[in-house]
Amino acid sequence: MNLVLIGYRGTGKSVVGELVAQRLGMECIGMDAKIVEQAGMSIPEIVDKYGWSKFRDIESEIARKLAALDHIVIDTGGGIIERPENIEALKTNARVIWLQASVDVIVMRIQGDTERPSLTAGKTFTEEVAEVLEQRIPKYRSAAQYEIDTDQLAPEQIADRIIEIWNEG
Repeated sequence: MNLVLIGYRGTGKSVVGELVAQRLGMECIGMDAKIVEQAGMSIPEIVDKYGWSKFRDIESEIARKLAALDHIVIDTGGGIIERPENIEALKTNARVIWLQASVDVIVMRIQGDTERPSLTAGKTFTEEVAEVLEQRIPKYRSAAQYEIDTDQLAPEQIADRIIEIWNEG
């Protein structure tokens, strides 16, 4: 059984995924890092050179590969829910946990992030986060078996809650 963390950028998936994996003696695998490794270039370079569709193709391929593994924590990219087949694959052997945060908290946490290109043209950073998050919330909700609001929680507290979920079996 795996733990799959979904949610928008800045909700704590990477930091919390590492904490949970350490505490449970599991490996945490970041999907974005796997995408970069497989493509041999950064995410902005993939998108610039090949477009979002190619990025999503690589993401789907990695989702299928990771779903075949066992006893890992998977830190997904924020857009993993854009293709239903990704969630179907990941859910076959996992508990899927949605880490949520408000627009203001997300913006505060990721404002200096240069690892991801813009998803919407001509918008301010806050407008982009709000617009994309609004579109994705129903997809996150549909994909998740559990939800954790991370706005007021430290990474250790979020990890504690995930471990409770894991131990509930």
